[in-house]
Amino acid sequence: MPQASSYHHGDLRAACLRAARELLEEDGGSGLSMRAVARRAGVSPTAPYRHFAEREALVSAVAAEGYRELAGHLAAAHPAPSTPDELAAVAAAYVRFAVRHPALFRAMFAEPCDPADEERAAATAAITEYVRGIVHRVFPGADPDALSTAVWALVHGLAFLHLDGKLDTSTPDAVTGRVRAAVLAAFTASTATPQTAAAPSGQAPASRTSARRGGRLPGR
Repeated sequence: MPQASSYHHGDLRAACLRAARELLEEDGGSGLSMRAVARRAGVSPTAPYRHFAEREALVSAVAAEGYRELAGHLAAAHPAPSTPDELAAVAAAYVRFAVRHPALFRAMFAEPCDPADEERAAATAAITEYVRGIVHRVFPGADPDALSTAVWALVHGLAFLHLDGKLDTSTPDAVTGRVRAAVLAAFTASTATPQTAAAPSGQAPASRTSARRGGRLPGR
């Protein structure tokens, strides 16, 4: 039977957050309730309400912690990525974080949270700006908002494919290799795709050929 987390006077909020994270890792979101957190922290059933109005507020605070930890993890992978390969390394770090902390990651992105929670909003905004900054450095000519959304969607999708057992998570190297290959393949494909189909050798483009048949070129 798990023992209650130690609680010291004046540190109730931290004790509740610690208890909530322990419960998440053990049972996922289904085992997380205000009463369970109080029991795990070794405090009265009403004590957590001094800092968290409801379960969603508690989950939001846990998610905010997760976002800050994720930001540190990504910065450790590379502090200022400026090439596609460095971006791929950060993407792999993102997915490894999800695989290492599955319950926390799901709480960050899949659990209902308090939309008015300023701490969570600030932590989420920091990650968003971090991704946007990377995209701007790596692809300075691209629309940073549109491309950062696309990059985050790609990497986030890879994270959940790993969490849901669709991709190999047997070793960190397996995760890293798969993610780096997928991200670099996406970047390569996007730059290699021609904007218009090339005309067969010796044949003029269709628009110009049609114009010649009509006796003139557009604008002539």
